[in-house]
This record gives sequence, C-alpha cells and structure tokens, in this order.
Amino acid sequence: MDAPRLKAEIWIKALVRRLDVDFTTAMVIRKGDPQAGAVYVKVNDLKGGCHVYSRSYGQDGQRLWAPATGDEPVPEERADDYIAKQVKFDSDCWVVEIENPDGAFDPGSLD
Repeated sequence: MDAPRLKAEIWIKALVRRLDVDFTTAMVIRKGDPQAGAVYVKVNDLKGGCHVYSRSYGQDGQRLWAPATGDEPVPEERADDYIAKQVKFDSDCWVVEIENPDGAFDPGSLD
C-alpha cells in the first residue's frame, strides 16, 4: 500500500514558510487544486534568468523534481511561456516563484 501523499496546498504553505525562515523570498503566483494539483516552481535569479521545476513521483512514491526548462537558465519570458502552456493544459496546477539573486537556492531542498 502506498503511503499517503501530502495535499498540494499544505506542502506549498510549508515550502513558503520554510523558505521565509531562511530569508528567501517565495510567493504563490498561482493557486491550484488544494488536494492534488500539479506543482511548478519557478526560480528567478532577478537578472533575467529562470529555472522551472516540475514535480512528479517515482515508482516508489518519492517526490522528484525535474528541470522543466532544461539545465541552463532561460529568459524569464520563456519560463513564463512554459508555465502559461502548463496552465492551459491543467488549470488545477500551482506555481510558486522563488527569488534567488545570489544563486544560493538548491533545488534539492524542495523535498
């Protein structure tokens, strides 16, 4: 039997609070389904470069984060276009934006 998954809304609130404690600015820029909406995290370096990560689950139920826009930063416009396409496909998705001007944010810390 699979372990129960944390509701999307609760996980996002915990992420934003945890980042706030670390003095990292994070904001929910789109609310989705509170139970199980897809989650996208946009990491913005505030210099025009962004990464977008999408959440999925592995075979063992562990949460995985994939660089949805590639391994290299993309212009913010391209990141926003990617997110807009995902919203058209799935209107229940969540988007969290994290400001990362010093490059210190580690996407591995999303779990």
